Amino acid sequence: MLNVGELAPDFSLPDAQMEMIQLSDFQSKKNVVLYFFNKDHTPGGILEAVEFSDRADAFSQYDTVILGVSSDDCLAHDSFIDEQGLSFDLLSDTEGEVSRLYHAIHEWEAHGVVRYGIERSTFVIDKSGVIRHAFYHVVPKGHAAEILNLVKQLG
Repeated sequence: MLNVGELAPDFSLPDAQMEMIQLSDFQSKKNVVLYFFNKDHTPGGILEAVEFSDRADAFSQYDTVILGVSSDDCLAHDSFIDEQGLSFDLLSDTEGEVSRLYHAIHEWEAHGVVRYGIERSTFVIDKSGVIRHAFYHVVPKGHAAEILNLVKQLG
């Protein structure tokens, strides 16, 4: 698990338009809410994305960008953004490298087969690249409002 006070691991992932987004590009400029979710088009994925999107302008007022990460590919993200009217970037981590870096991958065994999935997790990263808040096992409903309140306290 990553902990509060640690430097956020840098990464580069493609967004829905297949443009590379690098975490360090935001350093000294923006706070980042980095959240990991299992899949586009799932009830929890929709709920969490819409709640973050509904607050995107408020996050922006506090110099904060929202980045959602899942294993879906860029085309799936593009479709999901259009369908839900999302106003922030979704990043594609098809190989799970960044999800592993942030300890957001969980594994389980079912019928003798080991399976992997993304554990719903959120990190609030300040302008200096330090993790100020880290949440694992996130419940989607109301989570975006909780994170916005924490971002308001960053100062």
